[in-house]
Amino acid sequence: MTALWTCEELEAATGGRLMGAVRPIGGASIDTRTLQPGDLFFAIRGEARDGHDFVAGAIGRGAGAAVVRADRAADLATHGPLLAVPEAGDDPVLTAMTRLGAAARARTSAQVVAVTGSVGKTGTKEALRHVLAEQGETHASAASYNNHWGVPLTLARMPASTRYGVFEIGMNHAAEIVPLAAQVRPDIALITTIEPVHIEHFASLAAIADAKGEIFSGLRPGGVAIINRDAQHFERLVAHALASRAGRVISFGEHAQADVRAQRIVLRPDLSVVDAVVMGQPVTYRLGTAGRHTALNSLGVMAVIHALGADLARAALALGALTPPVGRGERTALAIGGGTAYLVDESYNANPASVRAALATLAGIETGPRGRRIAVLGDMLELGPATPDLHRGLAEAIEAARIDLVFAAGPLMRHLFEALPVSRRGGVADAAIDLIEPLAGVLRPGDAVMVKGSNGSRMGRIVEALKARYAVDPTRRADVEIRTAAAP
Repeated sequence: MTALWTCEELEAATGGRLMGAVRPIGGASIDTRTLQPGDLFFAIRGEARDGHDFVAGAIGRGAGAAVVRADRAADLATHGPLLAVPEAGDDPVLTAMTRLGAAARARTSAQVVAVTGSVGKTGTKEALRHVLAEQGETHASAASYNNHWGVPLTLARMPASTRYGVFEIGMNHAAEIVPLAAQVRPDIALITTIEPVHIEHFASLAAIADAKGEIFSGLRPGGVAIINRDAQHFERLVAHALASRAGRVISFGEHAQADVRAQRIVLRPDLSVVDAVVMGQPVTYRLGTAGRHTALNSLGVMAVIHALGADLARAALALGALTPPVGRGERTALAIGGGTAYLVDESYNANPASVRAALATLAGIETGPRGRRIAVLGDMLELGPATPDLHRGLAEAIEAARIDLVFAAGPLMRHLFEALPVSRRGGVADAAIDLIEPLAGVLRPGDAVMVKGSNGSRMGRIVEALKARYAVDPTRRADVEIRTAAAP
């Protein structure tokens, strides 16, 4: 194992003191459930638990050392090697992790990209990880590690030899992105789009745009701001970019004036084909994920590749092998009643824009002879006073997508269910788990089922249950069993 950090580097960066025989450090972790041998375990304080309570377990799982508060070190020293850090901030251990992240950023010569936006952050980050890994050592955020602990943890994990770094940055309140962008110090910052997500914490959509525009505050001098030309408040975002240290602004989208422009998008159930012009250069590529929204975000990816000076042709080729992140469009074939149905897992999160995009993707699937399009939807959270109307408002999208049946989970999604004609009502329940049996009872060969909801709705339980009961092979490309719908 190549050492990520030496003992001397750890003490210098954090101001801490090592105690005991520290094992070689190859990674960093805040969760004993996913900790790998050699990880540096940070005992940060969470909303419900204190990481110091898990130090013994972390060291027992092979942690190289545990980072703890100095005033807790004496009591924990019997468990194994520690890095005792001094009092600093509300959580000294989180402060130490942030300092180590800063040291990681300072020592690397990597070109760093930061991604934010109301929708599509993680998918775009994963696409960038995928295409850049073909061109050099690439380090990127795990899952959706995009907050006050996810960003410094990702930085602390970054090897000095990294060529490309890709960081996701999120927020649900104003001024949250500023300190995170300052830690990442990106060479390139990208905003996917602006939508009414976390709107309960903002006075308007313009305020959300202002909060997302904070990402440009961290740009290094001469950096590149990349903005969706089709996004609401585009000009407002450009103003934020111009007020930063950005050297230039690149736009992407379907707009006629976009610098990276889609001329044609052909949608298929499990992939897309994009004809684009990238800064005047024609490029055609296949995208290994479905949906117009992902095709449009791929234009942002191509804008980043251009700004980095990386190989555009290699990136275009790599996009063909791209697969959806977990909970964001994964396809699974289901063996049902002697035939095959098709499961689309969009269960990771939801807001009005992403639900409409998922419904549009479901509309592009041509079902079997007796198959139906079935949407299984959970509550969309953090939408503020307009929450009931935003849920009811999805009825129009249901109609436009020709959805045959809707199963609704949660008190908020009941507003949509009651707005639907009786013929489209599949079932409704207060919790996702209570829809499993009613849904399973109506599935038949040829059906296409899409599951989506906010994380708090726990719609992933439905996906897990259907896979456990019916999955042919989760790695199999399910579109072999489903005829392709005509391209729009």
